[in-house]
Amino acid sequence: MDWKRISRHLWIGGPHVRRLFPEETLGRITAAIASSEGGHHGEIRFAVEASLDWRALARGVTARERAVQVFSELRVWDTEANNGVLIYLLVADRDVEILADRGVHAKVGAEGWETICKRMEAEFRQGRFESGVIQGIQAVGRHLDAHFPRSGPDVNELPDRPVLL
Repeated sequence: MDWKRISRHLWIGGPHVRRLFPEETLGRITAAIASSEGGHHGEIRFAVEASLDWRALARGVTARERAVQVFSELRVWDTEANNGVLIYLLVADRDVEILADRGVHAKVGAEGWETICKRMEAEFRQGRFESGVIQGIQAVGRHLDAHFPRSGPDVNELPDRPVLL
């Protein structure tokens, strides 16, 4: 067991996330998602989680594994064109994971998503959480603009509001 990781997860909780993402920041992130989705036929969700519970830690659940669970729980996979993208932040691990439905992932690939994750994590290390998330949303949006350009009216299939887990 990684005791450093466990102690980080035990100390970081919901109030910590609320300090990093106050209501005004959540509003600006919501607006960034809505703005991005105005230019393409894709769906972006942002979810942030303070830490994992002790059972998940004991099983050694990684941020990537948890992101897969959240992708399913938030039904990001359930879009008509298979064009949903989840940006997931696990604060205790300082780890960003981007998961995309098969329609998007086939066009962008793991390397494209990892580049965005690394940029976001660099912003977070500087304490710029809002900026990092918005830059990540914009980068994901550019991929969606290229591969799922908007043509005509579009239905917003997933909520734009960030999810605090």
